[in-house]
Amino acid sequence: MIELKNISKTYRMGSIDVQALKSVSLKIEQGEFVSIMGPSGSGKSTLLHILGFLDRPDSGTYLLLGEDVSKLKDDSLAVLRNNVAGFVFQQFYLLPRLSAADNVSLPLIYAGSKDLKARSEQKLESVGLKDRVKHNPSELSGGQQQRVAIARALVNEPLIIFADEPTGNLDLKSKDEIMGILKKLNDDGKTVIMVTHEPEIAAQTKRIIRVSDGNIVSDERKDQPAGQPVVEKTVKSLFQKKKSNIISELLHDHIPQAFTSMITHKMRSMLSMLGILIGVGAVIAMMAIGTGAQKSIADRLASLGSNLLMVMPGSQNSRGVALAAGTVTRFTVEDVAAISLLPDVRHVSGNANGRAQVVYGGKNWNTSVQGTGVDYPDIHAAKPAYGRFFTADEVKKREKVAIIGATVIKNIYGSANPIGTVMKINRVNFVVIGVLPVKGSSGFRDEDDAVVIPVSTAMYRLLGKQFVDNIDVEATDMDKMDSVSAGISNVIIKRHQLSGSKLDSFSIRNMADMQAALKSTTNTMSLLLGFIAAISLVVGGIGIMNIMLVSVTERTKEIGLRKAIGAQRMDILLQFLIESIVMTSFGGIIGIIMGAGTAIIVSTITGWVVIISPISVILAVGFSILIGVSFGFFPAVRASQLNPIEALRFE
Repeated sequence: MIELKNISKTYRMGSIDVQALKSVSLKIEQGEFVSIMGPSGSGKSTLLHILGFLDRPDSGTYLLLGEDVSKLKDDSLAVLRNNVAGFVFQQFYLLPRLSAADNVSLPLIYAGSKDLKARSEQKLESVGLKDRVKHNPSELSGGQQQRVAIARALVNEPLIIFADEPTGNLDLKSKDEIMGILKKLNDDGKTVIMVTHEPEIAAQTKRIIRVSDGNIVSDERKDQPAGQPVVEKTVKSLFQKKKSNIISELLHDHIPQAFTSMITHKMRSMLSMLGILIGVGAVIAMMAIGTGAQKSIADRLASLGSNLLMVMPGSQNSRGVALAAGTVTRFTVEDVAAISLLPDVRHVSGNANGRAQVVYGGKNWNTSVQGTGVDYPDIHAAKPAYGRFFTADEVKKREKVAIIGATVIKNIYGSANPIGTVMKINRVNFVVIGVLPVKGSSGFRDEDDAVVIPVSTAMYRLLGKQFVDNIDVEATDMDKMDSVSAGISNVIIKRHQLSGSKLDSFSIRNMADMQAALKSTTNTMSLLLGFIAAISLVVGGIGIMNIMLVSVTERTKEIGLRKAIGAQRMDILLQFLIESIVMTSFGGIIGIIMGAGTAIIVSTITGWVVIISPISVILAVGFSILIGVSFGFFPAVRASQLNPIEALRFE
């Protein structure tokens, strides 16, 4: 079954080379029960590790079933460990947070086997632990733990049992129980190779090999192996047992293993998720607030009107004394009429504004009064929510009619219906004919704290003005804004006979430019908020990488055990990578809930509009998973590259 030819192995300890094996040659037949003895440092454990594919020789040939396996790659050796070798360790190496049945089923996972529970329980029953299948290692005695380890070694029906000091940590009764199990396995045809330092244990085997200073110094065979059937297998046939369906591996093996690891290490998992949770929550909350701000600004801009030009007296640089010195052009109602005749002009409204005291039913309120033309609701998207707007005839007749905002209604009408009522504006009676649509606050200004009346009524009956304060002009199309602006300028210059320095006595403001600037600003702010939140996600990813690196160190022995029972590099890589992805995904989901909750709380406290966009949710979760893959990859690769023997010896 096994033949070693001139096997040598040298370890480097610091700056010193230690030759553990020196040109060792050995044959082991099927059905033998071999014990390897020798003093500490003699090389007996190294010999067992090479025999059991946990380590590879520096030189020489290792023939298994007649084929050289000494030059096989790590993953190929893992397949042999899974299908050929069954390991029983002195320290048991049971995973503390898994039950006895789950510990026994580990080799089956890496063999791609099904019915894990039934097969593991069957093996536990065969070693006398039928009533301990659900117990954790901490609930078992030393002898029971070793029997669990033997059941784990047997569960894949290996050709050879390798036992490294299987009785070293046990009491006398447990030693006898373990040796009884190993003898029975040998009697049933299993080849058993055992390292021991106890002569009374070695005496119970059929062959004793003594090793000293890296050499075999004696080979005593007490009994010939029983006439067992010859193994009719080849090394090549053993590799065919390893599955290759990656989807099946993920669903049945790696994802459940990742969940089990997370559940059994709750605090570590919570710490790993915390960074991503905060990052995703920040992304969702900030983008919700940013999107809400964009929507609010868009609504404000819509209230200003589309394709809007505002004709203002004085230049944009005129301030204070300059305005009082007559350096402005005063606009008349006739100017408004002349501008309305220009091509590509859709709506025009002259405006006369002021403040006034409104009174109704014993309540009074100081508010803004806006005298406007009939085109005002079309220009400013201000068609009455209910009731009606005044007509051109009412403007011409200077009728005392008013449309009032929600804030005015709240303060002087309460819950009463204002339509048709008569209220006083600066002691002048006005009939309320409509209610303005709710627009909310714009900066420090409440857009709903207003009363709109005909411009002629405002000028001649209420505010005592001979000129309009400004003129709103809506062009038919965005592309016509410049030509309309030029036309307005020509009309005013001609009508007011302006020349020289007086050409700068009025200004025309293009609201489309202001809208574009505001949109650009809000987009920049939203992008900035997104970047800030993304930075928190990256920080969370770094936290995950740190936790995963610590986890690799903490679980070094576990990784060594998994590799010793057949886990390939991809198995370890996927397990750690999936753990990272699962943790970031859970962190992302909780982060979405927390982010949405935070946004809603902010909205409730401040009154800000918040909009939770599906795109922001998808981006946040997708980015969190990407973070998990990116930052979990390095620790996963590091774990997958660990040498099984070095990992098992890690302190």
